[in-house]
Amino acid sequence: MTRPSFLEGVGVALAASLTGSILFSALSPTMQNLPLLKLLIAGLGLAYTLYLFRRSRERLGRIVTGTVWLFSAAVIWLLDPPLTLYLLLHIGLIWLIRSLYFYSSLVSALADLGLSGLGLAAAIWAAVHTGSLLLSIWCFFLLQALFSTIPADLKKRSGIAKKTQETADPFQQAERAAEAALRRLSSIH
Repeated sequence: MTRPSFLEGVGVALAASLTGSILFSALSPTMQNLPLLKLLIAGLGLAYTLYLFRRSRERLGRIVTGTVWLFSAAVIWLLDPPLTLYLLLHIGLIWLIRSLYFYSSLVSALADLGLSGLGLAAAIWAAVHTGSLLLSIWCFFLLQALFSTIPADLKKRSGIAKKTQETADPFQQAERAAEAALRRLSSIH
């Protein structure tokens, strides 16, 4: 499978925001708002994680990763942290899944972490200024759609410019050869 496109991410954002707001409206008469919000955060996180699994080329470790995600979500639920920390932990789980399944460099994973933080900031901004759950979820997932624009190996792309400037240092050549060998080994299924 190919990496998700931005337009596909927009569709996911639309589906998540509509589903989240409809479920909140439908279930709010039967539940208190705080537990309901936490349940929606966990549910949307699970749905997004399953979407990421479906769109990832990597097949190895999905059962273990999914089990760890479920266990982590259960522990977070049982610890009952404040809503902000609860949200941060679930966003961290999403970031971890994307880092494991879509990126091969630390630089790309850190760029995705920044994107996750930006998405959270946009969601909080939308919640404060509009009071709309639909717009908050929409803003968060709309920014998450941009993860498709982050290259899998950002270090490799920035390293191309450096190659022309590097000297013929034998240590650097050996290091590059070792990194290339590790990339080839890690890409073997």
